[in-house]
Amino acid sequence: MCDFFVKADPILYEQRSRPMRIHGMLTSIRLENMVWDILAEMAEEEGCTTNALISLFHDEVLAHRGEVPNFASFLRVTCMRYLRRRLNQNALPASAPMLPPASPPASPRVLALTRTAT
Repeated sequence: MCDFFVKADPILYEQRSRPMRIHGMLTSIRLENMVWDILAEMAEEEGCTTNALISLFHDEVLAHRGEVPNFASFLRVTCMRYLRRRLNQNALPASAPMLPPASPPASPRVLALTRTAT
């Protein structure tokens, strides 16, 4: 399994800073290239620019929490949550209800007893 992760292109996890204005204030956000790519994809889905999406996230966090601590980490986690939601949506047919996580698989002994009982 580690082979998949270890062989990732280093460009993906190289960090890049981007200057941007949030409510007229010039700031800089430093994120990994892959995070910037995911944010761009999210912005495209929303029909706006990456900077506009980031400003919207900033406003919403500020409104919800009253402050914006560790905004770069918030953006990273937002990207991971976006990917997880997309994965879950693609894994189920549109008409299927969202189900709770599956129970852990039964032990081989329980499976053997189930097979002999039927």
